[in-house]
Amino acid sequence: MPSAPERAFASDNAAGAHPAVIEAVLEANAGHALAYGADDQTAECEDRFCDLFGAPVVSRVCFNGTGANVAALATAMGSLRGPHHAIVCTNWSHIAADETGAPERVLGTKLIELPAPDAKITPTMLESVGHLHGVQHHVQPGIVSITQPTELGTLYSPAEIAALCTTAHRMGMIVHLDGARIANATAALGGSVDTLRSFTIDAGVDVVSFGGTKNGALGAEAIVFVDPELAVGSEYVRKQVTQLPSKMRYLSAQLNALLRDDLWIELGGHSNAMATHLDELVRDIDGVELAERPQVNSLFPRLPAPVIAPLRDWCFFWDWDVSEQQVRWMTAWDTTTRDVERFAAGVRAILA
Repeated sequence: MPSAPERAFASDNAAGAHPAVIEAVLEANAGHALAYGADDQTAECEDRFCDLFGAPVVSRVCFNGTGANVAALATAMGSLRGPHHAIVCTNWSHIAADETGAPERVLGTKLIELPAPDAKITPTMLESVGHLHGVQHHVQPGIVSITQPTELGTLYSPAEIAALCTTAHRMGMIVHLDGARIANATAALGGSVDTLRSFTIDAGVDVVSFGGTKNGALGAEAIVFVDPELAVGSEYVRKQVTQLPSKMRYLSAQLNALLRDDLWIELGGHSNAMATHLDELVRDIDGVELAERPQVNSLFPRLPAPVIAPLRDWCFFWDWDVSEQQVRWMTAWDTTTRDVERFAAGVRAILA
């Protein structure tokens, strides 16, 4: 086997923080600043999100993605005036499959999981739960939560999200977008601020969980209430669900560093490009089965069972579907061309 890459392909969560983020945290560390968001860094962060979305959005900084999702959904649920509402999502969504039941336990509400082979909800799928409305024996669909990009690395087009929002609003529902990897989606769909707006505020999304941790932050996320009226009470809800940072300046400084000069889009684009390069290098290797080209920064190849463990011991990655001998390879903002080429060489060598 050749030398293993310096950076593995397990997850963008395994990557370190971008130097600009570290520098921003060090700068924010000077002197004293009032706690709980009454600091200059957080005021700047709030202004940056308004500029980013081109509207007077309300943003709330949080510690992590699960917390951002829970706080966003809890606030939105409060606007529905009753705990009898449910959240509609796909069976692949992070809130359903990877958050240990946090939304259900914390919110005390039901998730209606819709089977979706590509992890995307369509207007027709959403309409399939419409028969629950007005029937006192059923929870009432109140929120639809989508993920962009999805856990399967697929993307909604702006038109698809707009159509879904139109249907949801006609059904009296709120639209939440889980954007843990929103930078990857923005880069893949056009790579500009206008791109972001096209599938969020312009499409009719009401609230966004805006991810930073998977894209160069030490650990910082934000809830962006695109509809400011939906943000009423969000400061209290954030505290209740333990997502109010005391020394918020450090989290806000991370987000400021990423939002400055669109660094967040640049990093998402690089991560996507490395996945595309890896796909190009391994797709023709006998024994590697890949379906669609990667849309963002993840590949889901099928490999011969005997090579998976030794390949993982050489350079770590996660299983995806053990029954299908399918694994997941992910690139990150700091993945290099050399990492990709070394990993591809290892795959080729072990399958030779």
